[in-house]
Amino acid sequence: MKYMLDTNICIFIIKKDMNVLSKLKNIDFKEICISSITLSELEYGAAKSMYYEKNKKALQDFIYYFSVLPFDSDAAYEYGKIRAALEKKGSPIGCMDMLIASHAKSQNLTLVTNNTREFSKINHLNLEDWKK
Repeated sequence: MKYMLDTNICIFIIKKDMNVLSKLKNIDFKEICISSITLSELEYGAAKSMYYEKNKKALQDFIYYFSVLPFDSDAAYEYGKIRAALEKKGSPIGCMDMLIASHAKSQNLTLVTNNTREFSKINHLNLEDWKK
């Protein structure tokens, strides 16, 4: 595996954003995964919407194509290091973003996100923005 998709990129794919889909079509889906943390964010978004059934179906259709990696102890250790480093620098990021970043970093995967400004605060995290 090579890529882990951030929540915002997953949403762009579900909504059929042409910029993101044009990048996606050139990559074998076996090279792409999402974090179980991202899945929880996507489910939350569907559950709070007025169109839960429709959005849940779209989520299930999306998930069919990608592996969902469970957040494991390696990711948990990485999270602790990332959080401590960001607090020392005085530049924290959102908790869910730290969890997703630590998961990608622990697996040595490139995190695909449209939020590179936030994630670039994390040292040695490989990033790509497929929205550009």
